[in-house]
Amino acid sequence: MYQVPDQTGRRIVVTGANSGTGLESTKRLAAAGASVIMGVRSPEKGEAAREAIRASVPNAQLEVRRIDLANLASVREFAEGVLADGPLDTLINNAGVMAPPTRFETTDGFELQFGSNFLGPFLLTNLLLPRLLEGPAGRVATMSSLVAHRARINFGDLQWRQKYRPQAAYGQSKLANLLMALQLAHVARIRGWHLRSTLAHPGFTRTNLQVAGGNLARSPQDARPPVQRTLLPSQDVAQGAEPILFAAADSGVQQGEYFGPKRVLTGPTKRIAIPRSALQGPDYAKSLWAVAEDLTNAPRLHEIG
Repeated sequence: MYQVPDQTGRRIVVTGANSGTGLESTKRLAAAGASVIMGVRSPEKGEAAREAIRASVPNAQLEVRRIDLANLASVREFAEGVLADGPLDTLINNAGVMAPPTRFETTDGFELQFGSNFLGPFLLTNLLLPRLLEGPAGRVATMSSLVAHRARINFGDLQWRQKYRPQAAYGQSKLANLLMALQLAHVARIRGWHLRSTLAHPGFTRTNLQVAGGNLARSPQDARPPVQRTLLPSQDVAQGAEPILFAAADSGVQQGEYFGPKRVLTGPTKRIAIPRSALQGPDYAKSLWAVAEDLTNAPRLHEIG
C-alpha cells in the first residue's frame, strides 16, 4: 500500500470526502498529518464519515463543510469560507456523479454531469487559486476516468439537450476534467507559479459511484445494490485511491503528470500517458477553459497570480 508522505502543516480540501476514494484519501491524508476540509453535499454523511475516520485515526484534523458542486452559489459560499480561514496547500477535485439514465440539470441549468463533475470543480479551482498560490508548493489534483480516453467535447451541445447519452455525457465531463488540469499546468509553467496541477484516474474501483448515478432515476424499491461482482478486474477503494493520493501528495510528481493503476483497471500506481482524446491541438483545452469561464462567471486567469 502506498505510504502518503508526511503532510504535517498542510491544509487540504477534498471534495466528495464522505465516501469512496474521497473518504479513503481523507483518512490517509489525515493519518499523514494533514488538516483536511471535507467538502460534502450532505453534512450528516460528512459527520458520520469524520467519526469513522477518527475511530482509526484518533488525532485526525478534520472539518466538515457543505458544498454542492451542482450549485454554483454553494461552490462560491464554500470557497469564501475556505479563503477566509487562512492558508491552503492542496485541492483535490474528487467528487462526481456517473451516468444517470435520465438527463438531469443542475441548479444553474447545466446537464448534471457536465455541471457537477466539471463546471463546479472548475469554479472551485479558480476561486481557490489565489490562496493556493500564496504558499511555496500549492497543488491541485483532479480525478478523471478511463472513459475520458475515448470521449470528446461536444462543443455544439455541451449540455446534451439534443440527444442525451449517459455514458457519452459522463465521458465528456471527465475529459473536461483532464483538459482543465492540463490547461492549469500549462498556465502555471508559463507564469512560473509555485503550483502543480496533476491528474489521476482510479481504474475500476468498487465504490457507490457506479450505481449512485443510475439510481437517481429510480424509486427506492427499484434501486440497484452496490457493485459486488463484475466480469472486469476490479479493486477495493484502498488501492483505487492511490493514484489521486500520489497525484496530490507525492514529492516527486511533476507538473501536468497523470497517474493510474499499473494494469489499467487495477494495481499499484504508475505515471501514464496523456490520452489522445485530450491532445486535439493547442487550443483544445484553452477553448474549453474560456467557455467554462463564461458559463460559471469564474475569475479570469489573467486576473489571478
